[in-house]
Amino acid sequence: MKNKPYNLEDRLVKFAGEIILFCKTLPNDDTGIYYGNQMMRSSGSGTLNYGEAQGTTTSKDFIHKMTLVLKEIRETKVSLLIMEYVKYGEESIRSELIVEAKELAAISAKMILNTKQKNQKEP
Repeated sequence: MKNKPYNLEDRLVKFAGEIILFCKTLPNDDTGIYYGNQMMRSSGSGTLNYGEAQGTTTSKDFIHKMTLVLKEIRETKVSLLIMEYVKYGEESIRSELIVEAKELAAISAKMILNTKQKNQKEP
């Protein structure tokens, strides 16, 4: 995923879009259909939950939504790792998506941690 946007929402949207494009190239067999559908759902869900996180009014709700983002991105990453194991999809694209999934998960986890730490400091 070259030319990564700086904005997290933009990165998540691009990631979900790139997953869709990647899934269109998977073989049209049981494995390709199953994991393709699963990756499209989880990457899209992570992106949509981030959109919801932006509208939260409490730190607790923000942490909850960001935890869902993290869960869905990790799920997408694991599906990509399975695709890597069975050699499905274009290797270079798959590898870029795995790297991006790891980075998005790390960013999401850090946002959760920072919010929790901020809450502990407040009276």
